[in-house]
Amino acid sequence: MAAWAGLGYYARARNLIACARAVAARGGEFPQTEAALRDLPGLGAYTAAAVAAIAFGRRAVVVDANVERVVARLFAIAEPLPGARRMIRERADEITPDERSGDFAQAMMDLGATICTTRSPRCLLCPLTQQCAARTTGEPERFPAKAARQPKPARTGTAFWIERDGAVWLVRREGKGMLGGMLALPDDRWSARNDGTGIPPIAENWRSLGSVAHVFTHFSLQLQLMLYSGADCDRLPGDEGQWWPLDRLDEAGLPSLFAKAARLAMTERGDL
Repeated sequence: MAAWAGLGYYARARNLIACARAVAARGGEFPQTEAALRDLPGLGAYTAAAVAAIAFGRRAVVVDANVERVVARLFAIAEPLPGARRMIRERADEITPDERSGDFAQAMMDLGATICTTRSPRCLLCPLTQQCAARTTGEPERFPAKAARQPKPARTGTAFWIERDGAVWLVRREGKGMLGGMLALPDDRWSARNDGTGIPPIAENWRSLGSVAHVFTHFSLQLQLMLYSGADCDRLPGDEGQWWPLDRLDEAGLPSLFAKAARLAMTERGDL
């Protein structure tokens, strides 16, 4: 998790390990069918289909964002995403060959990535020009249609900087969910759905160091940073955290949000 820090999508790191362990438990052999691949941790519909088709030569319908765009234009599917995805997959199924479906999938991906691009598609170079219903409309860029983007909700939360003897108190976040399994500053249980409670791990002796802003995929967060100025650190539950040396803080692999908060604390805390 420390090596992954700053990359985002932390569930992928957890799933990578879980998938490797699941394959090892099977004797080190990857399943070859799309259905069996779906049973592995972290493999969704797209990944399972892509592995089955490209790695094992099985017929599978592979639909990534590029294929989605090509198929939506080929058939001029006007329904907005995400509602159109079922129809797009059905049409992709209709044109996927029984043989070499992996080669077909990669060709469709390349077509979307290099010719049938989101903006300014290069229709004159496209091998599907004569069959493309979107091109006959004169506005191929309209497809696939997208629903109006909703504004990201804005959340607020609080993180707590507790320092003693050249070390800061860090906690391990729950294995699942937001930033799961990562070391972090203790906080007040903010989430994508709710603001934080504001309740600190120790009741009194706090002062504000300011705040940091961070944008996640589905929401934005304004995180207030509070500094503990008391001396009662023994009240911290020992099984919930650890003292991490400040001179090795970069080795903790803090997620970007908490790395921002740590930089703020190191700058603003003054003499303790």
